[in-house]
Amino acid sequence: MLKILTRSRGILGMNARNLRYIRPYNLKKAKRLADNKLRCKRVLRKGGIPVPELITKIKTKEDLDKFDFSALPNSFVLKPNFGFGGEGIMVVYGRKKGETNVWVKANRDPVTEEDLITHIRNILDGSFSRANTPDIAFFEERIQLLKLFKPYAFKGIPDIRVIVFNRVPVMAMLRLPTEASGGTSNVHQGGIAVGIDMATGVTTTAIQYNHTIEYAPGKRLLLSGIKIPNWKEILRLAILSQDVSNLGYLGADIAIDRNKGPVFMEINARPGLAIQNANQDGILTRLQRVEGLRVKTISQGAALAQNLFGGEIEEEMEELSGKKVIGLVEKVKLISTDGRIIEVEAKIDTGADSSSIDTELARQLGFGLTIDAFQEIDVSGYNIIPGKEKEIKQDFMQKFGEKIPGLHNVAVIFSSSGKSIRSVVKCSFVMDDEKVISRINITDRSRLRYQMIVGRKDLKNFLVEVR
Repeated sequence: MLKILTRSRGILGMNARNLRYIRPYNLKKAKRLADNKLRCKRVLRKGGIPVPELITKIKTKEDLDKFDFSALPNSFVLKPNFGFGGEGIMVVYGRKKGETNVWVKANRDPVTEEDLITHIRNILDGSFSRANTPDIAFFEERIQLLKLFKPYAFKGIPDIRVIVFNRVPVMAMLRLPTEASGGTSNVHQGGIAVGIDMATGVTTTAIQYNHTIEYAPGKRLLLSGIKIPNWKEILRLAILSQDVSNLGYLGADIAIDRNKGPVFMEINARPGLAIQNANQDGILTRLQRVEGLRVKTISQGAALAQNLFGGEIEEEMEELSGKKVIGLVEKVKLISTDGRIIEVEAKIDTGADSSSIDTELARQLGFGLTIDAFQEIDVSGYNIIPGKEKEIKQDFMQKFGEKIPGLHNVAVIFSSSGKSIRSVVKCSFVMDDEKVISRINITDRSRLRYQMIVGRKDLKNFLVEVR
């Protein structure tokens, strides 16, 4: 797929992008602002855009000699003011237990006061700046990881990059930190880039090291189908950053703090082009579609982004039908008998009458006694043929229903793997923020890809998008 994509007329190369969009639309003054992180943060904050709190800055070696490291908080981020490409950023997660001036990084490596001094000296000497010119080091607050992203991100904080041109967001991706990238979201260092549908804020294709991947490394978690919270607000902030910075073409990097919501990390006047592969689409045709448009308001720019470059049909269908539009695989939050939440990926199966879960998953949900008691019943005496389902259910429940704790009913199933009688329990789950009270049958799905399928009876409030 990637080889095909790189030959597409829609692909924009680095040189072509610089000549056609960065040089004409990004004036030197605006580029200097984007490159100066501290100044840029001040301008963004003044423009009403939330940014991480500045803890302190160190401008000179004299400042470094006087600095009291014990005054630093337990967690923080140390950055070079003129750094680029994520170079020189150190993320500290907490103090080492029992140590005043020893902290730990994402990989649990210790960070001593001497380590910080050495790193700051390198920043001051310009080791991470574009032209190796003297720089400024600064500490800022560390963003708190959103619970939604915790299973997907290794230690670090994911962020969303949005490319904005002419007040219209044209392309976006979610960047996930990995063990390979050392807990940073830097795609070139091994972070994962996941394309985002501009209309819905839902993730699509994921790439790592320029290869398409489906799952988070080492986990059975699909990277597609993640719904980015506060999507419209993220689009609004991305456009507002263009207004504030006067950059005609930019990459807006936005993180989502657990408590504060969307927080602006930085503006990039020369965003890379890995975003094209993550979206399996060239950015050139998108830029051409909005070039020359008169976009009067931020709301108009966001609406254009959603209508031109995403599945706007989905939103219209939801509004017209009053039903949620879902895909063939969805994340489902099952509610156990003791109120715990267990999240799984479920296959949406319109060919199945009812929903079904794996035996082991059912045990985790608190139906172990139901499963054990049901397995002791000999059902070989039943003549399982089409047309006798109602009769079999009534007979079974009359004979054994009260002997099996938690049993709601039984299901007579005819499938490609054969015919069977299954136990049915009452269980609630949440799918796309919609709560469903379901009668779910239990079966062995250990050899199948998904631990759960959602059948027609539980899809009354949904429309299934088969793409």
